[in-house]
This record gives sequence, C-alpha cells and structure tokens, in this order.
Amino acid sequence: MSKQYSEISPSEPTADAYTTILSARKAEINYQHKNRRYIRKDGNCRVLFRHVPKEWQMYITDIFTTLVEVRWRFMFLMFALSYILSWLFFGLLYWVITLANSDMSTPCVYEVNDFTGAFLFSLETQTTIGYGFRGMSENCMVAIIVVTVQDVLSCFIDTFVIGIAVAKMASARRRAQTVGFSNCAVINLRNGRLCLSWRIGDFRRHHMVEGVAQAQVIRRIQESAGRLDIIYKDLEIKQSNIILAIPTTVFHIIEPGSPLYSMSLEDLRRDDFELVVSFTYTDDSTGILHQTRTSYTPEEILWGQLFQEMLIVNQRYYKVDYSMFHHTAKVLVPEVSAEEYEKMKCCRLTSHSLHPMNPAFDPKPPSANVDLVNGTTEPEVHVATVAMDTFCEDH
Repeated sequence: MSKQYSEISPSEPTADAYTTILSARKAEINYQHKNRRYIRKDGNCRVLFRHVPKEWQMYITDIFTTLVEVRWRFMFLMFALSYILSWLFFGLLYWVITLANSDMSTPCVYEVNDFTGAFLFSLETQTTIGYGFRGMSENCMVAIIVVTVQDVLSCFIDTFVIGIAVAKMASARRRAQTVGFSNCAVINLRNGRLCLSWRIGDFRRHHMVEGVAQAQVIRRIQESAGRLDIIYKDLEIKQSNIILAIPTTVFHIIEPGSPLYSMSLEDLRRDDFELVVSFTYTDDSTGILHQTRTSYTPEEILWGQLFQEMLIVNQRYYKVDYSMFHHTAKVLVPEVSAEEYEKMKCCRLTSHSLHPMNPAFDPKPPSANVDLVNGTTEPEVHVATVAMDTFCEDH
C-alpha cells in the first residue's frame, strides 16, 4: 500500500514552528520567573495570603498586634472613633437619665437640658476638663454609677492608645531601617579561597549592637506537574556573631558542602536563585530584638569585586566613610568554580612534588593559558586559574 505524502509550503505552520513558539513562550515564562523576587531589597516578603481560615477572628483575638501593624492613618482613625463613640454613648445615657428624672426637684445632672448638653458633660467627664457649669447630683445613684464606669473606661482607652503608639514608634521594623546591607554581594579570594561576602552597617551614631548574621540560598523549582517548590539551603558563616560598632564584611567560604561550590562565573550568570541574608540583633539603647533582611539575585552578585576600604584610623578616632559603603573595586579572580579551583591547586602541588629537582620543569605556568576576571589582588590567583590539564595528564 502506497503512502500518501503531502507537500507543505513554507508559509504553513509546521510542528517545528509550533515548537519554536512554545520554546519562545517557555523562555518568556522562565525570564519572568527569574526576575520575580521572593524577598524584596527592603526585606519584605512578596507573599500574598489567600483564603486564610478564620482570618478576621485571628486579627480580633490579637488586636494589639493588629493595631501595631496597621498604618498610622488607620490607627489614628480607630483611636479617634474610640473616643468619639464613647463620648456619644455615655452622652446618650446621661440624656436618658435626665429625661427619666425630669420630674425630680433636684436634677441628676446640672445644666443638662438637651442631648448637646449631655454630650458636652460626657466629654468633660472623660477628659477631666470640668468647666464648672455642669455637674452631678448626689441624689441620683444611677448617674453616679455611669460616671464611675466612664472614668474607668477612659483610663483603659488612654492606656491602650498610649501603649500602641509607643510600641508602633519603637517597632523593630523602623529600627531595622537604620541597619542596612550593601547593594550587592561580591565574590573574591580571601586567604587563597573563593569567598562570597557582603557588608552590614549601622547608620546611627552611638548605637553599638550585637547580633548574628545568617544567609540562605533560595531556589524555586518548577515540577513537571506545575507545582512550585521552594528549597532553602543554609550558608555557613565562620564568624556569624558580630558586634556592629563599625561596618562589617560578612564572609562565606565557598567550600565542599556549600551550595555555590560547583558554581563558576558562567553558571552564576545562568542560574536562578536568590541569596537571602539577615542580621538579628539586640539594640543597645532599647534592648529590643530586631532583624534586618535583604536579598541578592545572581545579577547583584559581582564576581571579581572587592569592597573598598571605608575605615580611617588616626590618633583620636576610627573614622568611617559611609560614602564608600556600597563601592567596590575590580580585582583578579578566576572564572572557574571553587571545586575546579581546588583541583587545579592540588594538581599543581602534585606536579611540584613529582619534579622537585628537574630543571626542565617550569613551575610557573604559561601566562597565555590564564583565564581571569577582575577579582582579588593575591598573587596565587594567577597560578590557580591556569589550565592544569597538561600537568595532570603527564603525571
């Protein structure tokens, strides 16, 4: 049986054309996904909660925290309404008491003839103004009880308002804005090892704080079924306990076990992850625990950069130049990963041990094979980035 073949013109859509469109759409989705931050630069999470069970009930149960977290304009509106509604409520009670005892020879409340007078008496009672025209009579026990309840309630309202205002002004979120991170993180060599580093500084004077620095690598993994998983991996920081008297550079050594150990410069540019760093500390003036956070995308991690010096020491002071806080300088660093860098160093040491006395062996590798980017100024970097395949194959 003969097979039937049909000719397809170039203008007609083919499977390759659909595949190209699908690939372009997938690349566009991946690009949008790669530029979607999990943690903003100011430390806030880009998370929106939907369909939380009993959400309003939880807000009302923890009303103090709810009011501390709301915006100032909503808090002022709620506090103003709490006072005004309480004045109206007790003013209505005084007006009802006045109407109910209007036939008495001695009124329960002096100079209260209408609702306006009752409202003014309620306001004067709760705010303890006392103009002298309106007052209570000892002949009406109901009115005396209402005045007592209003006075007690006014004390609770004042305490609540003052406590929330003070807690909101001393909020850890406000204090966290005065402790900041550098705009970018850098990768360079430190003591012959590739390190990832970033800066932390306290921008207020006379506030020495002590805290703990932490870092995590966050990766978003899209599964075939469409499910999105977020994976967290901790980065080990050798000196995580910091007394933040001056700006400090935090280092993570890229060593075996690090999520960045097998990542080269090219891998970093193609990868999709987010470096989230935090600093949890206690304020020396208030004793309140705070936390400052930020995040770095691969585009904000500069390979082959070094933070510029910002500390000047003289006979009287340690001067800190905060204009250099975010500035970096280019230095020489290999483009290879830390894993490959360690293998190259081991291979070179092996080559030296096999040819200790051979005059024909040149311990200095040819400079033509050196592959460097701007990173660190240490001399050993020039040797480390040489392609050592020749030495390893011979020996």
